[in-house]
Amino acid sequence: MEEPARQIERAIGLLETIPDTELISRSSLYRSGPLGGIAQPDFVNSVAKILTLLDAHSLLQYLQAIEQSQGRVSSERWGPRVLDLDLLVFGDAKIDQSTLTVPHPGIADRNFVLLPLQEIAPELIIPGLGCISDIAVNRTEPRISQIDQ
Repeated sequence: MEEPARQIERAIGLLETIPDTELISRSSLYRSGPLGGIAQPDFVNSVAKILTLLDAHSLLQYLQAIEQSQGRVSSERWGPRVLDLDLLVFGDAKIDQSTLTVPHPGIADRNFVLLPLQEIAPELIIPGLGCISDIAVNRTEPRISQIDQ
């Protein structure tokens, strides 16, 4: 919705404004089919690697503020949205609370997360899953392609 590639570029720029946080790298953009069975346009995805002194919950609050600043409103699960920022991994932390689960529970099943993560951090160890490079990517469901930049 609303020029997704531009929304991602703005969000990545806003990551650099989070206090005590530094953007280390970011992936290419990837276009993928939507999950969840709701008819909607393709998604555009990317991941960013940041270094932060914040705790995971504080970082999540900043990510949610960035979503809101770009016009995200609550929507139905799997439904269209302007922007969706997820905290995928937080060092070697394992957090399982009602407001935050890290590592993100869908990492191993989502090619639109795996491919960008493998691009920028092939040696990343996902707590409980192992090395990101060793997790197989299904390139057909949902379909995915790298967007030329």
